[in-house]
Amino acid sequence: MLILWAPGGFRVTCYYYRGAYYKAFWADPPSCTVGEPRKKYLGERSFPLILQNVHRYFLYLALVFLIVLARDAWDGFWFDGHFGAGVGSLVLLVNVTLLSCYALGCHSLRHLVGGIRDRISGTPIRQQAYDCVSCLNRRHMLFAWCSLIWVAFSDFYVRMCSMGVWTDWRIF
Repeated sequence: MLILWAPGGFRVTCYYYRGAYYKAFWADPPSCTVGEPRKKYLGERSFPLILQNVHRYFLYLALVFLIVLARDAWDGFWFDGHFGAGVGSLVLLVNVTLLSCYALGCHSLRHLVGGIRDRISGTPIRQQAYDCVSCLNRRHMLFAWCSLIWVAFSDFYVRMCSMGVWTDWRIF
């Protein structure tokens, strides 16, 4: 519970999720065929959209969490000093992979690696990074939901194994 605010903040301020919960909670926009109830669109300069501007800072925290989770996944492949694999190893590996695809496909990261400049085609490395993030961004919704479900399953799996309810089967 002490660390949940960081990944939770990243998800709550995500541009993809925003489209879903703004429609559900604030009925904004009210409908495709219904005009806006206000005369002037204020964008991210007014409440509640102004709160979304912290998303890029939560992205930086999420990237740190990915490093920690990648280390956990790596450690999950070592048993008594020997390399091996168990079901738990694979669960943790899929967890960090899905979370990485979700975070590395983020709109804020796309802006960070390529959108700062008006024309990125003159910088080949920046263009490749932007294309890579854009490729992941095309499936951002899929990665968002799959990673959310898999995080819950991973936490449950680790909890059950740590309590001795389940046994982590070794593959090799």
